[in-house]
Amino acid sequence: MSLTEKVKHYLEKIEKEDKKINAFLHINKNAINEAIEIDKKNNKGRLYGYVLGVKSNINVKGLPITCASKTLENYYGTYNATVIEKIKAEDGLIIGMTNCDEFAAGSSGETSAFGPTQNPLLPGKIPGGSSSGSAAAVSAEFCDAALGSDTGGSIRNPASYCGIVGLKPSYGLVSRYGLIDLAMSLDQIGTLTKNVDDAILLLDIIKGKDDKDTTTFASEPIKPQKIDKISIGVLKIPSVDKKIQEIINKKIEELEKHYNWQTKEIKINHIELAVQTYIPLVYAEFFSATRRFDGRRYGKKIEDACGSEVLRRILGGKEITRAELEGAYYRKSLEVKELIKEEFESAFKHVDCIALPTVPFLPWNIGETKKMTPEQVYLSDALTIPANLAEVCAVSIPAGTLNNIPIGLQITCAKNQDAKMLSIAKKVEEL
Repeated sequence: MSLTEKVKHYLEKIEKEDKKINAFLHINKNAINEAIEIDKKNNKGRLYGYVLGVKSNINVKGLPITCASKTLENYYGTYNATVIEKIKAEDGLIIGMTNCDEFAAGSSGETSAFGPTQNPLLPGKIPGGSSSGSAAAVSAEFCDAALGSDTGGSIRNPASYCGIVGLKPSYGLVSRYGLIDLAMSLDQIGTLTKNVDDAILLLDIIKGKDDKDTTTFASEPIKPQKIDKISIGVLKIPSVDKKIQEIINKKIEELEKHYNWQTKEIKINHIELAVQTYIPLVYAEFFSATRRFDGRRYGKKIEDACGSEVLRRILGGKEITRAELEGAYYRKSLEVKELIKEEFESAFKHVDCIALPTVPFLPWNIGETKKMTPEQVYLSDALTIPANLAEVCAVSIPAGTLNNIPIGLQITCAKNQDAKMLSIAKKVEEL
C-alpha cells in the first residue's frame, strides 16, 4: 500500500468513526497532497509510510495549535517544533492535531474546550489524559503513532487506559522547542505507539541536542540492546487497586520465570510526597508560562477564555508565586524534587529497572470527574509523577486486562538509559 492509499484509508476511517471518539480537533487538509509528493521521492526517509497525529500543544506550521482551548482557537502554527522538523525530514506524515485536556491541564481528557475524548476500547469511559486524543487516535487505528507531552504521566496514563505503548523519554533527551509548555521543569515530548519497535524508531529520530532548548543533550542511537539477566526493582504501594497489582505481580513473575530475571524489593523514601511536590511546581510554572496569553499578541486573554481546571491552576500559581509564599511552597517543592531524584539515582545502582503499575485504579465514567475533588483526580498520576520529578525515562506497556479494561505496566530506568528501558519493554511485549 502506498502512503497516499494509507492516508486515504485513515481519513475515511476518521470521517466515519471519530465523531463518536473526538480524538482529532483538526485534520490536515493537505495530507493527501503531501502523501503524493512523498510517494514520488526516490530516496525515502526512515519514517516513510508512517502517519502520525500530533497533540494540539506542539507547533506544526500551518495547522491550528489550540491547546484544546478557546484561548487559542484561531491560532495557527507559524513554525515547526524541532520534533516535527525531524519527523518531516524522515518522511513522516502529520495527518492532524489531536484533542487533549485544555493546555495539558488534566488527567482524564475531559477538560478540552471542544468536548471530551472517548476511550475507543471502553465507550463512555475516560481515555486518560492529558494526551487523550493522541492515545485514542492510535488505539482506534486512526494513525500509526502520535506525539504527546508528559508532565506527570500525560502520555503513560492514557496509553495504559487505551491499551497501547506510551513513552516518556529522559528529561532533556528530546527537544521541547515548539511545545506550549505546562511546566518547563517537568515537560517532555514523547510518543504513543502500537508497539515498542515503533517507539524505538520514533525516539531515535526525535531525540538529540538542540540549540533552541538548553536542557537537551546528545545521546547514543536508540536501538534494541542485548538484554541478559535483568534485576527488577519492585515498590510496595498500598494505594494501588489490589486486582491491578495482582496483574502486575503476575506479569513480573512471568518475566522472572521465562527470562530468569531477578526481582528486588526497593524503597523510594519520599515517593508518597510526589503528588504534593508536583502540584506547587506545576501551578507556579504554569502561571508563569500563561502570562504571554494576555490577548494582545495572539489569541484571547487566558483568564477570560479558559475552563475551570486551567483557571484553578492559574490562580493557584499566582498565590504560590507571591513573594511571601514563594519560599514556603515552590522552593520547598524543588528541594523535595531533588530528594526524589537522588533516591531514584541510588535505587538504580542496585537494579536495572523499576516495575510498577502505570495507573493505580481503573478509568471512571466520563462526567464523573465533576463529582471528584481535584486531589482525587491528581491521584491517577500518583505512580507516573515520580519519573518526571526524577527526570528518568519511563514507558507504559500493556500487561493484561481487568474486566476487559487494559492494565499498563510501567517500566522506568535511569536517566539516559532509554534504549535499555525500551529493550526491556520489548522483552515484556514478546512474552
